[in-house]
Amino acid sequence: MRPVCAFGREWPLRRGYGSPYPAVSPYHKLWIQMAVIVLIISCWIPRAAAISLEDSPRSTETTLLVDTRIPIFVNGQWQIMSEDEHRQLVPRQPETQTYKIDVSTATAESTGAATAAAISPLPTPFDGALAANFSGDDGGGSCLDFINSFLADPTFQDCYPLSMLLKGSNSFFQAMRSLVEITQVLEKSCAADKQTCTNYLNDLAGKLISDDNCGQDYEKQNAVVVQAYKGMKAYEELYGATCLTDPDTSTYCFVNAVTNLTTSSNVYLYNLPFNSSLPQSALPACDYCTNETMNIYQSAAADRTKWIANTYVPAAQQIDAECGPNFVSAVLPAALVQNTATSIAQAPSLLMLLPLFMIASHWVR
Repeated sequence: MRPVCAFGREWPLRRGYGSPYPAVSPYHKLWIQMAVIVLIISCWIPRAAAISLEDSPRSTETTLLVDTRIPIFVNGQWQIMSEDEHRQLVPRQPETQTYKIDVSTATAESTGAATAAAISPLPTPFDGALAANFSGDDGGGSCLDFINSFLADPTFQDCYPLSMLLKGSNSFFQAMRSLVEITQVLEKSCAADKQTCTNYLNDLAGKLISDDNCGQDYEKQNAVVVQAYKGMKAYEELYGATCLTDPDTSTYCFVNAVTNLTTSSNVYLYNLPFNSSLPQSALPACDYCTNETMNIYQSAAADRTKWIANTYVPAAQQIDAECGPNFVSAVLPAALVQNTATSIAQAPSLLMLLPLFMIASHWVR
C-alpha cells in the first residue's frame, strides 16, 4: 500500500520504485542558479578587495634627516657646532666704512701711518698675566716695576725671546693658529744674535730673582716670575730648536709642529728645556726635525745646570722606542768643565785674607 501525498501523487518509499527525490520545476531551478551565482559573487568581492589592497604598491618615500651642524677642530678634538655657534666662533670681519678724503690735504705721511696700522702687532710676553699679585704693600712693588722695566728695554725687544712667549703670552697662542702670523713671529725672534741675547738674558735672570727685585716672589713660586725665569734660562737651546728649518720645505720645524696635525706631538719637544717631561702618549714624528731638535738638546745638556740635562735622556729613549734604536742618541754628552771665571771671581776674597795671614805670621816669629 503506497502513501498518497495531499495532492494525490504517489511517492516511492523504497529504492527501485522510480525517482527518489521530488522533481524541480524549471522555474525554481532558475532561481536556485541565480542564488548560487549571487552567493559566489558575494564571497568573491571581499576576497578580491583584500588581494587588491595587498598587491597595491607601498610608498617607498622615507624621511631623510640631514645633520647641518658643522664639525670644528678645537683643542685637539672634533666638536659639532650649530651654525649659530660657529658664527660666534669665527671672528667677525670689521664693517666696511667709507671715508671722504680731501686729496689736496693728503700727505705721504698719512699713507705710512695707515700702512703701519694695518700690520697686526707681534705677540708680547705676559700680555694677560701681570694682574697676578706680587709681594709689596700695593700688590706690585719692586718686582712688578722690574718686570715692566725689562719688557720696555730695547735690548729685550730686539732679542724678542720666543722662550718668553711659549709659557706666558695669550697673543702668542692666538698667533699659532695662523701660518702667516706664527712665521712672522719666528722671523723676528730668529733675527736676533743668539750669543748676545743669551748673555743678556742670563744676566737678566740673575737680576730677576735677586732680593731687590723678584726674589721673594720667586721663592713663593709666583707663576709670572717662575715663567719669566725659565724663559730667560732656556733661551739658548730653544733659540736653536725653534729656529731650525726643514731643508725639504724651507719652513721652520716649529711652524710645522704647531700647524700640521700629522706632527702635533712634536709640540711637546719644545717643553723639554722647561724641565717638562715628554708625555707617554706623545709620538713625535720620525723625521729630520725631530732628529735635529734632539741633537741640539743633547749638546745643550752638556751644561748640567740646564733643565734639559734632566729631561733629555727619557725623551730620547721614548723617541727611539717609536722610531727605532739609535734614531737619536739616548746618552748625555760629557759634562762641561766648570768655568774658570768662577775661580777668578773668588780671587779678591782670598786677597783680603792675605794681610791677616802676614800679621799672624809676624807675631809667631
